[in-house]
Amino acid sequence: MRILGIDPGSRVTGFGVVQVLRNGRLHYVVSGCIRTGKGDLASRLKAVYDGVTEVVASYQPAILAIEKVFMARNADSALKLGQARGAALCAAVNHTLPVAEYTALQIKRTVVGKGSAEKRQVQHMVRALLELDAAPPTDAADALACAICHAHHAVSGYPAARSRARGAGWRSLRVDA
Repeated sequence: MRILGIDPGSRVTGFGVVQVLRNGRLHYVVSGCIRTGKGDLASRLKAVYDGVTEVVASYQPAILAIEKVFMARNADSALKLGQARGAALCAAVNHTLPVAEYTALQIKRTVVGKGSAEKRQVQHMVRALLELDAAPPTDAADALACAICHAHHAVSGYPAARSRARGAGWRSLRVDA
């Protein structure tokens, strides 16, 4: 099963693709960031949609795992985040991908072992679990963590501690808005 994890954002949307092998181990495929530029919100949402569409077309995942929206202190920021998340969801659904949603608490608890983990800890554990040469950027690490979380929850008996990956590169997509 190939899983696309998404960490939505209106300026930067992280993505990460992992493959669950037959033996239950993880294989790192790709990760990176969709950078939307400084255009108006509608243009940035189109960039998120186009970027996720490109990743889906290029890597053919079987499912999209995405973080659920949380309530931020700033309502305007929370609304923009929700809209970016919606653009990513629409791109997945237009490619008939099923969607799995996880809270930040579930993702952190699955990957790090505690729901209050900091971004740096998530990066460290993603690097360790996928045996990457270097920690991916935070947005890409969060997306990979979402994919790892789904692998853990979806595949019965998935041994998270035994995951293995090959490759250690990530990409940055720039869709000018």
